[in-house]
Amino acid sequence: MTDETPEGSGALGAPEAPDPDEAQRAIEYCYDQGWSDGLPLVPVSRPLLDRFLATTDKEPDEIIGSLEQVGRDVDVRTAAINAAMAGCKPEYFPVVLAAFDALMRERAARGGGFQSTSGPAPLIVVNGPIRKELGFNTAGGAFGPGFRPNMTIPRAVGLIVRNAFGIHPHVLEQATQGVPGRWSICVAENEEESPWEPFAENGGAGGGVSAVSATLTRTMEFVDNRHTPDHEDVLRDLQDTIGRIGSLIFPQTSVALVLCPEHAQMFAAAGMSKADVQNWLIERSGRTGREFRLMGKESVATKTFHGPFEGDDAFHAILSGPRQIPVIVAGAKNAAISMVVRIFGEWSGTAVPVVEKK
Repeated sequence: MTDETPEGSGALGAPEAPDPDEAQRAIEYCYDQGWSDGLPLVPVSRPLLDRFLATTDKEPDEIIGSLEQVGRDVDVRTAAINAAMAGCKPEYFPVVLAAFDALMRERAARGGGFQSTSGPAPLIVVNGPIRKELGFNTAGGAFGPGFRPNMTIPRAVGLIVRNAFGIHPHVLEQATQGVPGRWSICVAENEEESPWEPFAENGGAGGGVSAVSATLTRTMEFVDNRHTPDHEDVLRDLQDTIGRIGSLIFPQTSVALVLCPEHAQMFAAAGMSKADVQNWLIERSGRTGREFRLMGKESVATKTFHGPFEGDDAFHAILSGPRQIPVIVAGAKNAAISMVVRIFGEWSGTAVPVVEKK
């Protein structure tokens, strides 16, 4: 605005700007109530809440999740309030409901994962037409900021866990260090550049259906390999990262592969399906007894076989089957960088359809 702009009018006919002082008071009120995750919240009016509730056929009082260990439930109305506070648009709310449903189907999430000392972060994966309809990022910077649905939908889940279940830091949330970006990881699969079927189809959703899958993750480790034309070189690089002993605390582990388009297309060009990639890594991912012992972790290897330590030369596989290594394709085709995502517990991979109001 310029000095000549008439008081009370917007520049060039734009709507009048809201009162920033009043907005600040509303934001501070939300902080004072303890609702915030540390960032400013969107104050929720009754008309705004009604717009969220109008996007679903669910009744406002319907229970959509429970944590028995803390004796608390969450209903649709509470979820809508927290989605609005997180900065979601009303049309995002069916995706929030699907994401929360998918997460609550995971035993690790229901069984205390939100309170774990490792402070796991939800990973949300979106498939189907809804990605384009709502403006999800499906390409470069898949794990990063810059796109409203990718950022606000996982934040909504985090606020639901905080405000409905009462999982607050230093109280019921007991993370030793926690995971960076704990409530901000939402990936829309790059179906257009993937050589394989969408991840949601692996989780039971029909082809072309908008669906959401979710799990809890411990951390993410990038594998940058743009140096070789040999697909098995890349597989060995992934294998080495998967088998890193520092991340191993149980006899078996679970990881998700989030492959960039280059790596996925390289494997497909070599005639490999998702199952082929999984089986190659299942067979080879692990460490010898000597490696475990040198790290002081022979007890991990011992538990693998539920018996005595079998010696330095014994190979201890750490992946037991395809459910321990789901495969997703995400990111841009501009550098051959993939991710090994450490899963908290085991991921069922269940895909929950996004159900919009009929």
